[in-house]
Amino acid sequence: MTNRSISQINKKIEDGEANIYTAEEFKKLIKNDDAPSFDEVDVVTCATCGVMSGTAAILNFIVSDPGVFIRANEVYLNGVPAYAGPCPNEWLGSVDVILHGTAHSIYDESYGGGFLLKEILEGNPIDVRVESADGKTIENTITQDDITRAQIIGARMAFKNYTAFTNPGSEEVKSIFAAIPLEGNLKGLTFSGCGDLNPLQNDIPHNVIREGKRVLLNGAVGYILGDGTRSSAEKPNLMLSADLTEMDPYYLGGFKTSQGGEVYDTVAIPIPVLREEIYNNLLITDDMIDLPVADIKGRHLPLDNTDYGKMWTGHDLRPRYSDEKCSACDSCTVENICPTNAFKDRRINLAYCFGCGMCSHYCRHGAFDMNTGSVDLHINDEDVTVPIILRQSDRLRANKLSLKLKQMIEKREFIL
Repeated sequence: MTNRSISQINKKIEDGEANIYTAEEFKKLIKNDDAPSFDEVDVVTCATCGVMSGTAAILNFIVSDPGVFIRANEVYLNGVPAYAGPCPNEWLGSVDVILHGTAHSIYDESYGGGFLLKEILEGNPIDVRVESADGKTIENTITQDDITRAQIIGARMAFKNYTAFTNPGSEEVKSIFAAIPLEGNLKGLTFSGCGDLNPLQNDIPHNVIREGKRVLLNGAVGYILGDGTRSSAEKPNLMLSADLTEMDPYYLGGFKTSQGGEVYDTVAIPIPVLREEIYNNLLITDDMIDLPVADIKGRHLPLDNTDYGKMWTGHDLRPRYSDEKCSACDSCTVENICPTNAFKDRRINLAYCFGCGMCSHYCRHGAFDMNTGSVDLHINDEDVTVPIILRQSDRLRANKLSLKLKQMIEKREFIL
């Protein structure tokens, strides 16, 4: 049993002899007591998908002919404010902007940067309004073809550690961690995190996930810039970057919360199994990963602990919709609250569905069937069972990007 080098693994990949597993495949073998040995694993592709508030985009695009305005002071894309600069582009008719994934439209708080970025990637027309330094208003419509440069920079992505939330109080509470105001009296639990699929959960402490390494960010090849903001040894996260125009809109989008629109991303990272320590770290499973449960009013208000096995094991990843059970309500609750706008006109768009579980809990007539599970907790000296009503992470998307990365490595389209 000897250590390997990246070049040795790349040679095995080139010769078609490498043993590459997705995290899902590898974890299933572990859970079935059939895990391959260290010598039988060369690469495991890990991934996570979820709301990642630190997402921003730097964009350059043309809004007018040269000479029309001196420079932009304020810029709005479909009503979402973007910050002009850093380059003034004086008299060029183009603007540089920084767009926050969490920025909200001035017309609709539930529509924000995440929804806008998805629309750009889908090729939809985007309304642009520029308020210039010389007092002019320039209005135009652009598409992705008019964007000359677009780069995503994630200030903090792929968190290893998350917190689940419930509301022990009597009053409902608005939060970015709840799609609608979270009801009190422990009516539901919301959580984030893909558990044992998460790259950082499988590489403690950063043996191979390091600055400069390649990743897939929303389907585009990108790079790790380093540790993310608020990253620590106990709660690591990453700063990542990739070209927005190369991303797949399936993996990126908006997510409505009771505090306005958010943004979700999908990240896949390969873990080359260079030595036995790295292999041993990959043996972790959902039931071994702790998940603190806190009061929705703050992570500083712990209530109890659970684990990711309780969150994911045996539960459905997507709902089943029955048109026969749909009562065609004048105001559809699910259409109003679906975080990704996946349900409209009595149709569910599975390409938009996030598997969050809200539809199965809030449809008044039971048209959606989905087992999202529940968790037994001990809160305020009482044993309680709290239903899991909202996931802000999506294992299905994570698994798909993990598989895409595996296939790209096998085809030599992604070099370790």
